[in-house]
Amino acid sequence: MNIRTKPKTGPALRVDEKSTDLDDLRIILDEAIVPTPGPGQVLVEIIAAGVNPSDVKASLGHMPHAVWPRTPGRDFGGIVREGPAHLIGIEVWGGGGELGITQNGSHAKWMALPQAAVRAKPENFSFEEAGSIGVPFITAFEGLREAGGVQPWDNVLVCGANGKVGQAAIQLASMAGARVFGVEYQPMDYLGHSNGEIEMFDSSSQDVAALVREKTGGHGVDIVFNTVGSPYFEIANNAMAKQARQIFISTFDRAVDFDIFNFFRGRHKYLGVDTLALDSVYGARIFDKLKPKFESGLLKPFPINPATVYGLADAAKAYASVLRSTPDRVILKP
Repeated sequence: MNIRTKPKTGPALRVDEKSTDLDDLRIILDEAIVPTPGPGQVLVEIIAAGVNPSDVKASLGHMPHAVWPRTPGRDFGGIVREGPAHLIGIEVWGGGGELGITQNGSHAKWMALPQAAVRAKPENFSFEEAGSIGVPFITAFEGLREAGGVQPWDNVLVCGANGKVGQAAIQLASMAGARVFGVEYQPMDYLGHSNGEIEMFDSSSQDVAALVREKTGGHGVDIVFNTVGSPYFEIANNAMAKQARQIFISTFDRAVDFDIFNFFRGRHKYLGVDTLALDSVYGARIFDKLKPKFESGLLKPFPINPATVYGLADAAKAYASVLRSTPDRVILKP
């Protein structure tokens, strides 16, 4: 039995309407009623929660299926406070596509979740590190899984390499032993962890596809993880080897020029990954796969910069910084 006295209310962010822009984010800090977990649920005290681009875009009204009003937040690190006796007090981590979109999420002090959605966080992780993993690594893992997995003989190109999903994809691909290239829109070193050397290209001044083919003996890349979409579409297509796969998770322009002839002659495959369709229970199963790698050090959490860890009162500043391309992972601490 849980004998902890539960407070009646706790701080939570609330979004009631579409915000006009990043300078006028309509995010309310409220005292919300602490949810009562139903059958098969637990109550989690949120200690730290990542802020993702999708959290901000939903607040700007770019996610038409988002429910209003709601508490945003898709990722979390916290402690189980109510539920089955064997779970109470467990330090947990997780993330899911429904959280903060179609139901209240993690940018609050308290959150109710299915028992199947929580897993004990790695013992070597802080809560901030645990709360930073969700969307980036779930997206990267699922994209590479749907592409058939990464093999040691694969060449992999990650477009938007220094974004958080890009860094997660590079960690996973390099851990598998693949040769990994990264591309950004300007000259830039790779900023994240990897299990091998990452050669970076600058799409503003270099012919990325030609360089990739030169460095792979004319072969090209077997997997493209395109985290940005349309700006890298043509570059990626020109860099793809026979039977290569390209993974998409986002885009700026919906319509792009598409060479059907090269597509079928190259026997290419395009894969779309929408992590909003992957709920927190599905995310927990991915965390089961990732946890031993994090505990062994093969995978690394994102470095936590204290300057980008915010309280809920500074949520608007935290949200805006995410879409203004801060290089650090942004964290909220209720």
